[in-house]
Amino acid sequence: MPFRNNSSKMKDFIGCALVCSILLFNCGNVLGQSQNLHNDTEIVFASIVFRHGERNPNSVCPNDQHKELRYWPEGLGMLTDRGKLQHYELGKWLRKRYDSLIPGGIYSKDLIYVQSSDWDRTLMSAQANLAGMFPPTQKEFWSDLDWQPIPVHTIPSRFDKLIAVHHPCPKLLEEKHNIMHSPIVKRYNKLHKQLYAKLTNDCGESINNANNVGSKYTTFLIETLHNYTIPNWAKDVYPDTLYRVGTFGFQTRTMTDVMKRLRGGPLLKDIISHMKQKRDGTLKPNRNLWVYSGHDTTVAAFLDTMRVFKPHIPPFAATVMVELRKNQDNQHFVSVYYKRTTEEPELLTIAGCEPLCPLDRFESLLSDLIPVNWEDECKTTTSVTGFEPVDYEDE
Repeated sequence: MPFRNNSSKMKDFIGCALVCSILLFNCGNVLGQSQNLHNDTEIVFASIVFRHGERNPNSVCPNDQHKELRYWPEGLGMLTDRGKLQHYELGKWLRKRYDSLIPGGIYSKDLIYVQSSDWDRTLMSAQANLAGMFPPTQKEFWSDLDWQPIPVHTIPSRFDKLIAVHHPCPKLLEEKHNIMHSPIVKRYNKLHKQLYAKLTNDCGESINNANNVGSKYTTFLIETLHNYTIPNWAKDVYPDTLYRVGTFGFQTRTMTDVMKRLRGGPLLKDIISHMKQKRDGTLKPNRNLWVYSGHDTTVAAFLDTMRVFKPHIPPFAATVMVELRKNQDNQHFVSVYYKRTTEEPELLTIAGCEPLCPLDRFESLLSDLIPVNWEDECKTTTSVTGFEPVDYEDE
């Protein structure tokens, strides 16, 4: 295949791109080694950000035999049974991890708050997760069902500034336009022009950037999970090439500090605000858990805004946990964990701090990526008419 002839150049460029990424993102120590750092502290509050479980493809190539809806009976983009189970099991795992924050194991509206983007798959994932986290106790049994309803809050996508960030933000559109026309992205696209042309021809639809490629990677992944045979023309590029290029697409979404501030900043600000209120005794109700059900774009943007994103495509049910702890002297610290598989989570270290980072220092180190007034910062004097929309929805 013609694009394979550039494999050595591609590898060289990818190596350079990753080095550039480190410089651009100032990642510092991205993924720390999990250690038992909390012997002298107790957890008092946790914020949990996760991607929905396995779903059906959002779209299928016109030239793919699996484009017919009979292959996806739940509907395109919908949560699968395996996706429901992923979050049910994750909920059980979270219950075990945060059992000390759930007195008597009983659900209370004053104990936990759950909010979701306004997508069926994120709402359903949150519900499945809560079924695993809060099986009814003897006091809570209300029928023969080993389940109890727990509220999940959402707002229409066009008003979402927090999770899917679907609320219009002209400045974010401008930043994306500038990045997509920047030298690094132009060079990357030029290097992969033959790959884009091949996929466009074989797939039957226009594919001209890394985000398009990432979308096809996810579609073929889902087909594989369903034991469907992917098209012969895709076997040369799936999974490695598509994953690698799709990963670069994720980097472009928050490649500048302005993009981080506008896309992941609102969520970071919300979480820090809750932790400070918890520390100061002003969180009303005095909840112990706050859950955000979102997308791979939510998880990636949040990690990148904390400057701990190691380039990858967050898998289904990927989970970030921001934990507030205090010691015997009533000093408060933050620890951040990332659970990307069924294995134990990885402890992340914020650049310039320790894995157990004092709360005020945590906020100070990330203050340049926290918007003061998101609406005002989204304004721009540049006309964004005709600009390509921001990729809000997950791949």
